[in-house]
Amino acid sequence: MKTPLSVFLPFNRDALRGTFEPAKSGAVPPTQEGHWLVVQDQGLLVEPAGEGFRLPRGAAPKGLGAAAEPLWLGQWHGEPCWVVGLPRDAAPLAGLQRETLVPMRGTKLPDELLSLGGMAMQGLWWESTSRHCPRCGTGTERIAGEWGKRCGRCHYEHYPHLHPAVIVLVKDGDRVLLARKREWAPGRYALVAGFVDNGESLEGAVAREVKEEVGVEVTDIQYVGSQNWPFPSQIMLGFVATYAGGTVAVDPEELDDARWFPADALPDGPSRHSIARFILDTHARGR
Repeated sequence: MKTPLSVFLPFNRDALRGTFEPAKSGAVPPTQEGHWLVVQDQGLLVEPAGEGFRLPRGAAPKGLGAAAEPLWLGQWHGEPCWVVGLPRDAAPLAGLQRETLVPMRGTKLPDELLSLGGMAMQGLWWESTSRHCPRCGTGTERIAGEWGKRCGRCHYEHYPHLHPAVIVLVKDGDRVLLARKREWAPGRYALVAGFVDNGESLEGAVAREVKEEVGVEVTDIQYVGSQNWPFPSQIMLGFVATYAGGTVAVDPEELDDARWFPADALPDGPSRHSIARFILDTHARGR
């Protein structure tokens, strides 16, 4: 089966093209040396390198101070990757600059560093939300060789949580239905999206979200691809659907506007880093 190109979108591990092996495989390295992913306020601290950036490498960067114990993320190009989170108000580290990991904020990071940084953010999020057992409140410990945690009292095991969300391009012949949120930049439109509810199929979530947010019915719902979205721990599941009836009616609690656009005259939209852009580029004009 041919691999869909969407798997190589940034934030997907596949974008690293086999150069990364997750930490759940093998023992923790004996020394904390290698590549360093220092995360601060959804940004990655990197070294300037010509016209690009690189991760600090070697021993821990100077100035980390009382930062939490580094998290071993895995091996990249055969060397360990260590993750550390810095408080938002922590002083800058000498020789490093913070570059945003958020595409909508105009990230300048290459896809490899976005993907590693995204996994680092998700790892830190999991660590911060899994310190205590969700069943009895006792402290948890990492399960050897796994990302999961085990309760020291009731022995309940739990694993990193991914929150599934659907995102869909609604088509009607040569036009597409796009929506915008109030907080977005003026003139920017994107696809309808929302989280999957308990008990829902993905297709059911697509139909419900479209109906709730823009008031129309859809049919012929087809899966396109997926993207890990580490803000903080989502998996975006992309679809294309065909308009089946109804008048556009925006849910004002969710959206600022929604309207039909000619497929060959689309407004300002999502960045190239997102599955929303991938879907628009590959399916808006009937391909």
